[in-house]
Amino acid sequence: MTEPRGTGGWRNCPEDLTGSIAPVVTPFTADGEVDHVSLANLVAWQIKQGSDGISIGGSTGEPSAQTVTERAEAINTVIAAADGRVPVVPGTGSAKLSETIELTGAAYDAGVDAVLIITPYYARPTQEALYVWYKTIAAQYPDLPIIAYNVPSRTAVEIAPETVARLHGDVPNFVGIKETTKDFEHFSRVIKAAGRDLLVWSGIELLCLPLLALGGTGFISATANIAPAATKQMYDAYRAGDLDRALEIHYGLHPLADLIFVETNPAPVKWVLQRQGLIASEFVRPPLIMTTAGGKQKIVQLLAEGAAYLSPVDGSDSVAARTVGGPGGA
Repeated sequence: MTEPRGTGGWRNCPEDLTGSIAPVVTPFTADGEVDHVSLANLVAWQIKQGSDGISIGGSTGEPSAQTVTERAEAINTVIAAADGRVPVVPGTGSAKLSETIELTGAAYDAGVDAVLIITPYYARPTQEALYVWYKTIAAQYPDLPIIAYNVPSRTAVEIAPETVARLHGDVPNFVGIKETTKDFEHFSRVIKAAGRDLLVWSGIELLCLPLLALGGTGFISATANIAPAATKQMYDAYRAGDLDRALEIHYGLHPLADLIFVETNPAPVKWVLQRQGLIASEFVRPPLIMTTAGGKQKIVQLLAEGAAYLSPVDGSDSVAARTVGGPGGA
């Protein structure tokens, strides 16, 4: 187990933000309120299963369906539950610059170790505009590591390798990027343009292992929501030179990666987590809907196929066993 570093302990050593950082869901109650008890329970279970860090507020966390205040309170809950044992790297981006700066400031004050900033969605800014966007945010918090989050399937804009290289060269605290694109050539071009000291994480489940061969830093993969131990073990096996074991896990995780996208992520994941007792409700906020009956049938089949790689859950891991509630409860 990593020795606790305390609040913001990894800020000065972003190169240590390696391995499997789990991008956890934001649990809601059956009435649609943020469920801080379930969230703290997830964090405790993730750390128990070996995840190298926790992220909240990326695509899997339904950020666009929450207020800035709700997102900030969720970050505080994660910080309290992690208790310095692993780094916390939340998503603090928005389509609006003012909201992004506000939430990043709240995360900074809470003691996060780095932040993920999504490319601003819907507006489709130019590469020059993206450069200005990230440089402006980074300048507000010069001692906070900034990680770009590139997910063009959701934002309708892709940050180009040359823009990443320019930011990495010009902005001291722009340290890396989470790449969530199925264009694997893009991964290579980003690292080639920016240099191998750029920290690059994969957000595409089936590209996590291949990225390591290009010099990647690790994963921020939704698969870690239901298979944190196996996801971490795949990283460790590759780093130890055991490629056969890493490949075994990679292919073994295929059904669970498919499960996540049976319907729109994170609805399938939340149904599985609720079924396991790790969260109290499968509720997702509009415009999403909870997993349909047909979707659940497919998920059950995929769970059976990937059963060997699901992380275990026992009675002590159940959210029902927790008695502390409220924002920040751990």
